[in-house]
Amino acid sequence: MTNEVVQMQGVGVRRGTAWILSDIDWTVRADDRWVLLGPNGAGKSTLISIAATRLHPTRGTACILGEPLGMSDVFDLRPRIGLVGTTITEAIPAREKVHDVVLTASWGITGRWREEYSDADVRRANALLERLGVFDLAHRSFGSLSDGERKRTQIARALMSDPEVLLLDEPAAGLDLGGREALVQRLEDMARAQDAPTTILVTHHVEEIPAGTTHAMLLRGGQVIAAGAIDTVLTDAHLTTAYGLPITIDRREGRWLARARN
Repeated sequence: MTNEVVQMQGVGVRRGTAWILSDIDWTVRADDRWVLLGPNGAGKSTLISIAATRLHPTRGTACILGEPLGMSDVFDLRPRIGLVGTTITEAIPAREKVHDVVLTASWGITGRWREEYSDADVRRANALLERLGVFDLAHRSFGSLSDGERKRTQIARALMSDPEVLLLDEPAAGLDLGGREALVQRLEDMARAQDAPTTILVTHHVEEIPAGTTHAMLLRGGQVIAAGAIDTVLTDAHLTTAYGLPITIDRREGRWLARARN
């Protein structure tokens, strides 16, 4: 795997007359664990869509896993990228068995049909379900799961192809406190694992950042407020600029907590 997983230079995305992203320079290396933060409309999901090869920039250059977008076959790239997000959730049939939700990622499809799988595929799917704490749900239908169970199943699916980079677009959205904490704990375990892929997490809330995250980017209005080592980015001053109100941030036992200050 190339050491530079994501490289963007001068990236911009325009929709109509509005620039959703402007002048983004960003490098993600193989051992990095990134989080992207910012208010609604900041451009986080647009940026992750470029990293997932689902969107090409209007201007600038983007290389994903060493391959320049616009000059590479994205269908060769996508099996090397694990993606968790709303678009994947909506594509999974509600009646699909949890085990098959993960297993079908071997073929890059959603919904099992007549394809065949090796014993190694089945063992890997079982191991990932165990790792994400949903093995006991393997024979349940995907539609019968709670939001938290669906998110963990999706992460197991995203890891099935042994991707080089894992993109998590708001994986804790809609979860209650227990579901969020269970998910964050799984992400912390992954961040510490030596065989884990490079990870990029999109979230609105610093409380959802797993311990072990190494880098952060703050966005506002499609532009970078700050990016780099997480300790230098998540400061009162940077968060206040990004969110447009006075914010104080603290770190306790590897986790972050933010609140508005009077």
